[in-house]
Amino acid sequence: MYDVSIAKGPARRLFAVPHKGPYTDISRAFEKLGTIAAARNLWPQARGMVGVYHDDPSATPADDLRSHAGLLVDDTVPLPDGLEEVRLAGGKMAVLRLKGPYSGLKAAYDHLYGVWLPASGAHTANSPSFEVYVNSPMDTAPGDLLTDICVPLQ
Repeated sequence: MYDVSIAKGPARRLFAVPHKGPYTDISRAFEKLGTIAAARNLWPQARGMVGVYHDDPSATPADDLRSHAGLLVDDTVPLPDGLEEVRLAGGKMAVLRLKGPYSGLKAAYDHLYGVWLPASGAHTANSPSFEVYVNSPMDTAPGDLLTDICVPLQ
């Protein structure tokens, strides 16, 4: 049902808006990020959108979950006011590509952490999982959305 691969991912630099609360509500942080990016003319430097998820939702109360809505940029772009810099280390990671609406993310995570990870013998690194949004809901039908769920591995 889900295809998981192991890949070597690059280090990533993000300009981000923090979010605290249920992960399903991170869209508000992405909306704020989009407003700031437009006002600061950051879209020409953007190389994609990334969501970073710092906590395990099965072990952390929903209201205490920490995440970031991020805009992927290179090291030459100066950090604008109103955004935080988030750095994601490169290296070995499990990648599950989900095709379809974001409402399918929970089932994909359940498979990745509950089925694939225990069966693989791999161990997670001490780094947050993150989602790379390969295309945008602004110009892509929900059934055609592509999201890479990335879990750093030791």
